[in-house]
Amino acid sequence: MIKLLLLVILSFSLYAKTFTVASYNVENLFDLVKDRSDYQEYQPNTKAKWNQKNFNIKVNNVLKVIKDIDSDIIALQEIENRQMMQVLLKRLPQYKYSSFTKYRNSSVGVGFLSKIKIISNSDIDVRFTNKLFRPILETTFEFDNIEFKIFNSHWPSKRAAESYRVKFAKKLYDRLKELPRDYDYILLGDFNSNYDEFKTIYKNKKLNNTQGITGINQVLNTTIDKRFVTYDDILKRGKNVNYNLWLDLAYDERFSNKYRGRNNTPDNIIISPALFDNKKLTYITKSFRVFKPNYLYKNKKIIRWRMNNRVHQGSGFSDHLPIIAKFSTNKTKKNPLKKIEKKHLNKISQLYSKTKLIDNVLLKDVVVIYKHGRNAIIKQKNDRAIYLYNNAEQLKEGFSYDLSISQIKDYNGLKEIEDYKIKNHNGKIKNYKNLYLDARYIDIFDTKYQNEIVKNIKGTFKKGKLYIGNTKIKLFAKNKKDLPKENSTIKIKRAHITYYRDNVQIMIHDKSEIDVN
Repeated sequence: MIKLLLLVILSFSLYAKTFTVASYNVENLFDLVKDRSDYQEYQPNTKAKWNQKNFNIKVNNVLKVIKDIDSDIIALQEIENRQMMQVLLKRLPQYKYSSFTKYRNSSVGVGFLSKIKIISNSDIDVRFTNKLFRPILETTFEFDNIEFKIFNSHWPSKRAAESYRVKFAKKLYDRLKELPRDYDYILLGDFNSNYDEFKTIYKNKKLNNTQGITGINQVLNTTIDKRFVTYDDILKRGKNVNYNLWLDLAYDERFSNKYRGRNNTPDNIIISPALFDNKKLTYITKSFRVFKPNYLYKNKKIIRWRMNNRVHQGSGFSDHLPIIAKFSTNKTKKNPLKKIEKKHLNKISQLYSKTKLIDNVLLKDVVVIYKHGRNAIIKQKNDRAIYLYNNAEQLKEGFSYDLSISQIKDYNGLKEIEDYKIKNHNGKIKNYKNLYLDARYIDIFDTKYQNEIVKNIKGTFKKGKLYIGNTKIKLFAKNKKDLPKENSTIKIKRAHITYYRDNVQIMIHDKSEIDVN
């Protein structure tokens, strides 16, 4: 009996040292009281059918998600008011603490539900002369006698230019600079900014009124010199940088929202370097995840709250998926980053787990299995392939080399070697084409095959897609004249499997690689 009691106490102690934090934009949780700030479709008992029945369904669906996540702290966005927070609290007795804020005439605000003690709350005021948004909620928590802060944000949507989000970021960053050195803080919420916003902002003239500067990247310092702050260098950079947890996931898993079918990451959890130093709180590395059970995400679609012509249909959840991370006060482990940094890199496959390189990587016996102009694909035997774009003039197809890789990059999800030097010429490889993969025996949609050269692909070309049996895949060529004629039946002798944003595709570098029947 005593042994059992000790085991229970020990189990509780270990459990108490770990907690989870989540963030969830619930997509417009309004009450049934008419206010001037209500969105038109949420004015109660109108043609929009925001009535008791649909209200109950929406509330029950939000409650289901929160219960199933079962996070110790959950940050919420798009809650109308404190009364709606009370509606949730009455049905969620496990959450003893809460906080909420919004501007008086704003439609929605942000809040926390927490099982962990809340010490205090304050607002970071962000106002504009011509638009009304939401303050940033700064909440101080205490866990295992350790104080830490979480900042809950809901930045302006992309109907507003980037300068609006930059102002939010500057206000937040100014507040962070006031905190003691090595203070544990978490920034989370709906930033209406992708984790890699700096890569795409310059493409949108309407949004880019900041000369390419973004709030989430350059202002909050999740990037330095147009490269992400990563595990490899976060502690070397000092207190002014921050780490975005989206980098913990594989590229194709990075989404909490879909826009026109494409992956987006408006919801973010960003953490301070102090959460890696193992002094007080510690982020449990690689614990970040997206909560996406079948009832929230199915057939590559988010099951959002359904509206038809601005009329409520009484089903669905939100257009956002919740995101979650784990933290601990356990001091028995050494700095978790040291294990990661010590890993010796000598394989192409290992480069796929990296966002950037801090030190050069020596790849031995890499074979150039494909060359076209200044582009090439290299591969190691029994390992993966990788692309060199516009920098392979010194390499020859069918030859082996030892290469020192100084930098890599992700181009919309496609891994590339950006800079390298030839260390050794190892000679010609007679049977290098044996390193091609046979498309008949692999799943070409599996992202592990990106940058491979494949053979034996047969299908019919229609409207930019190659139809192979019951599947279809985009067929891409930089020179559109290299593509076959519409409705052609073709055989591809060799092709490059690429990845662009959220989609696997076949790239044709030269029309001689296609046989048209």
